[in-house]
Amino acid sequence: MENVLRPLIVVGGCVLLTLAVGWATDLLLRKADTRHHETPLWGLLRRAGVPYQLVLCAALLSGFHDEARLLEGHRVGIGRALALVLIGSVAWLVVRVAAAVVETSYSRYAHARARTDPARVRRVRTQVSLIMRVVTAVVGVVAAASMLLTFPAMRAAGASLLASAGVLGIVAGIAAQSTLGNLFAGLQIAFGDMVRLGDTVVVDGEWGTVEEITLTFLTVRTWDERRITMPVSYFTANPFENWSRGTPQMSGTVYWYLDHSAPLDAMRERLRDILRDCPAWDGRSCNLTVTDTTPSTMQVRALVTAKDADDIWTVRVEVRERMIRWLADEHPYALPRVTTATAAPAPGHEGVLPRARPGRNGEAGDAHHPGERPAGHH
Repeated sequence: MENVLRPLIVVGGCVLLTLAVGWATDLLLRKADTRHHETPLWGLLRRAGVPYQLVLCAALLSGFHDEARLLEGHRVGIGRALALVLIGSVAWLVVRVAAAVVETSYSRYAHARARTDPARVRRVRTQVSLIMRVVTAVVGVVAAASMLLTFPAMRAAGASLLASAGVLGIVAGIAAQSTLGNLFAGLQIAFGDMVRLGDTVVVDGEWGTVEEITLTFLTVRTWDERRITMPVSYFTANPFENWSRGTPQMSGTVYWYLDHSAPLDAMRERLRDILRDCPAWDGRSCNLTVTDTTPSTMQVRALVTAKDADDIWTVRVEVRERMIRWLADEHPYALPRVTTATAAPAPGHEGVLPRARPGRNGEAGDAHHPGERPAGHH
């Protein structure tokens, strides 16, 4: 009877004690979150409740499983299993606590700088994301190594592994040049302020917003909701456009190809009227000039401004559409057309007929105007 009651009492007591401590800790965190609602730390720490209870339960069972006399023939295996659970839960708890602390620090910084320096906030957000990935990777590697060292065979092989670590490191470095290059490129991007989460970029002819940055790849969400995933080393080795660097204000151009008789002064007035009715225009500047000409048309360019890349797109499309509609309604002659009328004669040559063309057998034929059929020709 004692062989049954002792394990039940020890295991049940450890579980009940874990649940009680976990409930009390969660209650304290909930009260702290209510009193200090200005900081999200206490609410984020509550997310670590499961790994926290696993650590408590595994630690209690590891300390009392000898007294429990549970499966005495497998005491070593049970102890090793509890040690593995304890190491894994500790690693999980460390990652959750680190994430809570880092996220709280970022939230305070973002709340203080969101209006005055949004670019700096995006930079810090990028760095925080990559730091958490590095911390998670390091904790995971340390936890995996600690789990392996719980096996006697792995401890015995430790000396030989350390002796060959130099050779293995060289071989691994050569084999993983691309991966290591992306890893260091990711750190360079995070702390060199080259690209940040939320930046508007033009990469390989594609316009989009940086949606995700990891240690090895970067994801750009294009305007048509596509996702372009690229290695981070691309951004350290190739030129690209970052429209969010510095101030987000931008200038944009709109082009029309019009007839030479287009009313430029009226178009300038109309451009100002269109921009006054466009909420996306920031009011900094507007201009309309002729930038080029061809034998049949001239190129007219409008220069407009907006506070960011999204608004400049809105301004450009609205100006282009409303100006074309206005020209078609009020000044249709200004739109491009193909001229089929007879060309006007040069000054001083009015009434001069073209030279006579030779007829058959070399005789001089009658002169006639272009497009006019000669007499007697059928």
